[in-house]
Amino acid sequence: MLEEVVIVCVFLALGGILKGATGMGTPVIAVPALAATFDVPFAIAILVMPNIATNGWQIFQHRTALGSVPFLKRFVIAGCIGALIGTLLLIELPGDVLSLWLAVIVVVYIGLRLVHPAWQVTPQQALAASPPIGLLSGILQGATGISAPVSVTFLSAMQLPRPQFIISVSSLFIGFFAVQAPTLAISGILTWERLLLSALAVLPIGAAMPVGAWLARTLNPQTFDRLVLTFLAAMAAKLIYDAGLFG
Repeated sequence: MLEEVVIVCVFLALGGILKGATGMGTPVIAVPALAATFDVPFAIAILVMPNIATNGWQIFQHRTALGSVPFLKRFVIAGCIGALIGTLLLIELPGDVLSLWLAVIVVVYIGLRLVHPAWQVTPQQALAASPPIGLLSGILQGATGISAPVSVTFLSAMQLPRPQFIISVSSLFIGFFAVQAPTLAISGILTWERLLLSALAVLPIGAAMPVGAWLARTLNPQTFDRLVLTFLAAMAAKLIYDAGLFG
C-alpha cells in the first residue's frame, strides 16, 4: 500500500511540474497512474480538487493578463454550455472513434506548425471562432473527458504569450470542472471520502508546480512553444492508444 501511495504521489508531482511549466497536462500523467492503481472513476474523482485548485491558483497568478484576452469570456461560457451538453451525450457517442479523429486533427496541426511555424490564428479570427471552438471543447470534455486536442490546439495556434496562454487554459478548465463536479457528485462517483482524498491530492501537485514555473522562466518562447507541441503530441498518442488502434 505504501509503495502504491508513493508511486501515485510521484506521478501527481510530475503532473504538477508539467502544469506549472505549461499551464496544462496534469491529467495526462496522473489519470493513467491513478486508473492503473485503482480504477478510472476513482481517478476522475481524485483529480477534481487538484484541477480546480491548480487552475484557480494559475488564474490568480496571471490575473493581470485577463484584460488582454478579449475572446476568453465567450470562449469559457460556450465551453461550460458544451460541457453540460457533452455530459448528456456521454452514453451515445462512440468514444473510440471520436478519440481517433481527434488524434488525427492534432497530428495534422502539429505537422502544419512544424512545416509552417509562423502560421497562427489572428485575434480577429480567435474572437469569431472562440464560441464554436469553446462549445466543441466543452462537449468533448463532458462526453469523453478530453478537450485539450481542440481547446489547446486552438489556443496554441494563436501563439499567445505564456501568461495569456495559461490564463486562457486555466479559465476554460476550471469552468469545465465546476460543471463536472456536481454531476460526479450526483452520480455517486464523487463521494465525501473521495472528496477528502481529492483535497489531499492537491499537495504533491501544488508542491511541484513552482518547479515547473521556475523551469518555464528559464525557457525562451520557442522552447515553450515546443513544450506545447510536445504536450499535444503526447495527447495524440494517448488518444490513438485509447481508441485501440494498436490492439
